[in-house]
Amino acid sequence: METFEVTAQPPQNSEPVVLVIGKMDGMHLGHQYLLNEAKKLASSEDQIAVYGFSDHPKWVLKGDSEYASSLSSYQDKIRLFQEYGVDRYYHVHFTKEYAKTSPEEFVFEHLSQLNISHILVGEGFRFGKGRGSDAQGLADICQEINVPVKIVPHLKLNGEKISSTRIRSLVHEGKMEAVQSMLGRPLEITGVVEKGEQLGRELGFPTLNLGDIKEYVEVKPAVYLGVVKLHREAPEHYYTLISAGYRPTVNGDSYKVEAYILDFSGDVYDQTVSVKFLRHLRDEVDFKGMDALVEEMKQDERYAREILGLSS
Repeated sequence: METFEVTAQPPQNSEPVVLVIGKMDGMHLGHQYLLNEAKKLASSEDQIAVYGFSDHPKWVLKGDSEYASSLSSYQDKIRLFQEYGVDRYYHVHFTKEYAKTSPEEFVFEHLSQLNISHILVGEGFRFGKGRGSDAQGLADICQEINVPVKIVPHLKLNGEKISSTRIRSLVHEGKMEAVQSMLGRPLEITGVVEKGEQLGRELGFPTLNLGDIKEYVEVKPAVYLGVVKLHREAPEHYYTLISAGYRPTVNGDSYKVEAYILDFSGDVYDQTVSVKFLRHLRDEVDFKGMDALVEEMKQDERYAREILGLSS
């Protein structure tokens, strides 16, 4: 897959593309539906391209820190786009300056650089200065450059629109089964294992501390059942207990994600790992002492093994 960093106009290209436009945060079932519709429209000569925006407008324009993070990192998107058959990714750097682009400029000066066969957007798509135009407005303007626009209806689950905003709320609530239902896969966070205080090792529960994860939406402080992937030459997968939160019992002062891998021993410091959140087990608790914490951790492991059908 080819990737292009776009700060204003994209580079010209002569190869025809079917273009999907949107931030595509999380690559949820709605985004997957868009890409599948794009493949249906593509001829044998067309490439599938995504024109995706880097940052959320509420973060760039309003400084809303809730939207400084994402469901998927840049590298996650690259991997997922490749898995879903995207040939080109235009990574558009959304800035305050870029936000001044009018709908007409966006079409006549930016999209016109590309040899577009079709454009696809979701029905809630808005674009241009002040989010001044919508999907139908895009279709109307694109008529002038002879590019058809297909407006794809929202995909719904149980009558509710699948959206990145809704999934973010579910992540904050720790509702991982619902998150998985909308993503089409478990929520996944990838980071590099860093050395912590090694308190878990002293308590008999050695954990992996994930660093470099500030790009991700914070998961509700709680203990989860999950799967960890060790990014080795031959990837290894293990069931794991995941602790996300502030560790009040040990006077933690920052948000961390730690994974206690079941039936594993070994040194993975400085290695890349991914954790997938399958199920919420319990909320984070401020225990009255370390003994109570250790007893609860033992109970967490027993419960996890029971769910998974693993021996103790």
